[in-house]
Amino acid sequence: MKKYVYAFHEGNKEMKSLLGGKGANLAEMIKIGLPVPPGFTVTTEACNKYYDDGQKISQDIIDEIFCHLHELENNTQKRFGDYNNPLLVSVRSGAVVSMPGMMDTILNLGLNDESVIGLAKATGNERFAYDSYRRFIQMFSDVVLNIQKYKFDNILEKEKRSSKVQLDTDLTVDNLKNIIKEYKKIVKKETKKAFPQEPKKQLLMAIEAVFGSWNNARAIIYRDINDIPNHYGTAVNVQSMVFGNMGEKSGTGVAFTRNPATGEKKLFGEFLMNAQGEDVVAGIRTPQPICELKNTMPKVYEQFVNVANLLEKHYKDMQDIEFTIENEKLYLLQTRNGKRTAAAAINIAVDMVEENIIDKETAIMRIEPAQLDQLLHPTFEEEAMQKIEKITQGLPASPGAATGRIYFNANDLVKAANEGEMTILVRLETSPEDIEGMVAAQGILTARGGMTSHAAVVARGMGKCCVAGCGEIKVDEINKVFKIDGKIFKEGDYLSLDGNTGNVYAGKLPTKEPELSGNFAKLMSWADEIRTLKIRTNADTPKDALTAVKFGAEGIGLCRTEHMFFKEERIPAVRQMIIAQNVEERMKALNKLLPFQKEDFIGIFEAMGERPVTVRLLDPPLHEFLPNNDEDIKILSKQINVSYNTLKEIVEDLKEFNPMLGHRGCRLAITYPEIYQMQVRAMIMAAIQVKKQKNIHVQLEIMVPLIGHEKELEIIKKLIVSTANEVIENSDENIVYKIGTMIEVPRAALTADDIAKHAEFFSFGTNDLTQMTYAFSRDDAGRFIGEYRKKEIFKKDPFQRLDKIGVGKLMEIATQLGKRTRSDIKLGICGEHGGDPEAIDFCHKIGLHYVSCSPYRIPIARLAAAHAVINNK
Repeated sequence: MKKYVYAFHEGNKEMKSLLGGKGANLAEMIKIGLPVPPGFTVTTEACNKYYDDGQKISQDIIDEIFCHLHELENNTQKRFGDYNNPLLVSVRSGAVVSMPGMMDTILNLGLNDESVIGLAKATGNERFAYDSYRRFIQMFSDVVLNIQKYKFDNILEKEKRSSKVQLDTDLTVDNLKNIIKEYKKIVKKETKKAFPQEPKKQLLMAIEAVFGSWNNARAIIYRDINDIPNHYGTAVNVQSMVFGNMGEKSGTGVAFTRNPATGEKKLFGEFLMNAQGEDVVAGIRTPQPICELKNTMPKVYEQFVNVANLLEKHYKDMQDIEFTIENEKLYLLQTRNGKRTAAAAINIAVDMVEENIIDKETAIMRIEPAQLDQLLHPTFEEEAMQKIEKITQGLPASPGAATGRIYFNANDLVKAANEGEMTILVRLETSPEDIEGMVAAQGILTARGGMTSHAAVVARGMGKCCVAGCGEIKVDEINKVFKIDGKIFKEGDYLSLDGNTGNVYAGKLPTKEPELSGNFAKLMSWADEIRTLKIRTNADTPKDALTAVKFGAEGIGLCRTEHMFFKEERIPAVRQMIIAQNVEERMKALNKLLPFQKEDFIGIFEAMGERPVTVRLLDPPLHEFLPNNDEDIKILSKQINVSYNTLKEIVEDLKEFNPMLGHRGCRLAITYPEIYQMQVRAMIMAAIQVKKQKNIHVQLEIMVPLIGHEKELEIIKKLIVSTANEVIENSDENIVYKIGTMIEVPRAALTADDIAKHAEFFSFGTNDLTQMTYAFSRDDAGRFIGEYRKKEIFKKDPFQRLDKIGVGKLMEIATQLGKRTRSDIKLGICGEHGGDPEAIDFCHKIGLHYVSCSPYRIPIARLAAAHAVINNK
């Protein structure tokens, strides 16, 4: 017969998935001889069965619970609900993965109108007994009966006012009896029933409530944010009560074995005398720092220090410990690996290696790669955030913090930035035309778009703070204002964006720059020793390239040349090239662009030294470079001396019903080969100049986008080779280069063996590959992805988390087919997923050689690549 309930002494720390983190650790502490009040754990499997059975505890589980309850009575020599010597228990959740504050706890269960008298007699402390009873009624009513807590708080405060006392501890027995009477009235009024008096019924109702709390709103949100699977369920721990509220020789507290904010090796925590656990966190009374316990109870403090040291050595990690002191006797109620900041996590991991507690691999695995985001971007000062108005919240599209004056037009913003202004670009949605404004801005706010919108992708690439999809704001770009809740924000007003939370604040907030400590560099060097994947960056400017090198990039995996076209002095030539009616006119415009492109490449090649640089040839549809409203078309017609009507006709002609599937990428070069010729000429000329002047042997990789058919690549490769060779032959330098393609069209993945005949490398462009595999527009999918996640079609947005089953299968097929044709083919990923730890693990498994991500995600990728090696040993 299946076992659903375990006494603490039957378990150990290895049984976490069954007993939950709390139950497994209570069992382990008993095993190593620490003072833990006895009890039992109802398992996570019982929780899942509860849901499978229609939210009902089955009779076989009920029988097991009461069997263990009887054992607990014998163990403690107390009886549940007894008039003379009652056994009281706590009922607490215990998920497999720690979810602090997300689920529910009930203390003092087993009290009723009779057993409270027995408790008073047994302890000789009537005030303590009635204080415990009023706490139990309030907690049980809140957690089990769903009566709002404030209704009880109001009665407590009213009684304190009428008795002219400030603290709960100053209330007399009579006060407490009055409070209990009023509490019961609330229960009767709200539930139409008396407060339950039968202890066994109380226990089953409490266990059901804790199981139910697994699916409360805050627990679901927490699991979603932290990627905790819904099927884990929660265990329930039923533990005999020890009391911190028995007087001034009793108390309760919480302490960490090291500082969770800094990692300093020093006890960090708080305690309260004559209190129960919830008093410490409720803020009703001010707790004392744990070091003060040395003066209050020296022997207990010394014992606690020894216990803390023992637990840290046993678990080989910083511990978060809950304890109670009952009449000068120490009891441990919980230990778990303590939550900590990224900075503390790194310091603790490195210190523990140097203290010979853990090895380097364990230290690396202690740091979640995503945690590093906290260290790599500016943040707001906490105190200042408390004093400023939050006006709305959007999607946290790119981390960091930014404050500045609002601008609605990229050109206006650039002018302001050039005059030294701090700026925020506010748009309905951004387009490639906004690139200069995005570069110059401190942060970007958009009303539309999701986590993989243009604004989000480009901002992350720049390490720029971005809040996207902020649907509550009504942006009027013509009148240069946005409105929310009746308030109007004009150009020049200050705004502050928190890209870590998506919060938007009115006004100006001070930011602080990240500090990367010596321990950070040490941990990264350990990760580099272990990982096998190379880490490259997506970078379009020398500045981005230098930032990436600072963070440890080993090359550029994606340089998007279209981002070079939008600078003010270039855009007229780009537009002349687009509207040209014949090859001669187009070549004139391209010849104007050539020196600009060459200078861009020189800067990037110099920044990267002899690290490989993959340059993607022009990819977006041409209409993105042209204005789309009449006023801007009129202005452009004067600038380039083309009639308004002719220009309007060209603009209309270039518009496409579905531009992402239209005339873009390699299709441009099939139609207008001279565009790619200019770009190849510019990069080869730049490589020659850098070799001559700086003695840098550029490792150039030329990438052709959007290939879907081998013949496309065959034609364009010939074009690239003939153009490059012509430039090389006219110089006295030899430049070595590779030609490859992005795999972003499903057909390319399925015919990768044919495409590999012409490609020396593949780079998976998973943004477009996901879009085309699902036939979702990544700019519009945000409208329905939320509903897909609610209905559990998706666990995560596939544009944020690589779809390993579908898109991943195409990647595996392309990898195998590519290697079959060309055994030495170089394989990488440069889509947004290239910086996601889960995707990096997948890329390691299928045998890619490198991942490429935005500069500010380089450390995350380095650490995730080391995790992949350790996880897949």
